[in-house]
Amino acid sequence: MTWHILGAGSLGTLWAVRLARAGLPVRLILRDQARLNAYQHAGGLTLIEQGQRCLHAIAAETLNASTPIQRLLLTCKAYDAAAVIGTLKPRLAANAEVILLQNGLGSQQQVAEQLAPVRCIFASSTEGAFRQSDFSVVFAGAGHTWLGDPCQSAAPAWLEQLDRAGIPQQWTPEILSKLWRKLAINCAINPLTVLHDCRNGELLSYPTEVSQLCAELVELLQANDQASAAIDLHAEVLRVINATAANYSSMQQDVSRRQRTEISYLLGYASAAASRQQLHLPLLQDLQLRLTAHLRARGLPSD
Repeated sequence: MTWHILGAGSLGTLWAVRLARAGLPVRLILRDQARLNAYQHAGGLTLIEQGQRCLHAIAAETLNASTPIQRLLLTCKAYDAAAVIGTLKPRLAANAEVILLQNGLGSQQQVAEQLAPVRCIFASSTEGAFRQSDFSVVFAGAGHTWLGDPCQSAAPAWLEQLDRAGIPQQWTPEILSKLWRKLAINCAINPLTVLHDCRNGELLSYPTEVSQLCAELVELLQANDQASAAIDLHAEVLRVINATAANYSSMQQDVSRRQRTEISYLLGYASAAASRQQLHLPLLQDLQLRLTAHLRARGLPSD
């Protein structure tokens, strides 16, 4: 069964190359003919691992191709997910499965509601990768991917294909807890790297700001029945900061490239969840206001 992959960014490229290397059929879905032409001109996807550069000529097609889709890995930005799925929905086979690998929370639920009863599997990854240039990605650090389905507990048989491809993975019935945990970590790191215009490691210069923000995020998680996701959050945030010290966060990279951020699915989702629980989290609220103003001042969308 072919792996269709939409989103030739960092994680999409990382998955596509490893699946193809394992001898599995992979097909990229690109936005339009112009992107397909650019991809073909590049000769394929380039993955750089441990300083070694390798080009992989993986098959590709456009969004409006007619090829039926049975398994789709969606790695586009959270704010694009619902619109893209609307375009691809007519191509999905009756027994299709869609794996959603987006930052934050909110987009997964939007897509799952839009596609019901198609099975949607939520994913959360700690693997490190970044785009060096168009269709060229650097594998920056080994990590792990958790997958789960909030509606169906049974794991799909194709997980063994991920093992064969060297994609470290684990099926979990607690996928929402994993996503909440990552949401909180991202809320503690990404916005601050934008506001301080720094690499992740430089946040160690702002220990009080980080620790107080983590305390509010713990309160948010606990109020939303995510107590397990709140355990040792501050320690985990510091571990991530140290482990990715030389990296720029995805949000900081978006701003530096003058691209739209995923603020609505990170801070926006967290703030809305706090409001629903009538929580008073002044640092989190102030952080969202500061980041929104920062984006607007640079002519970038604040949603």
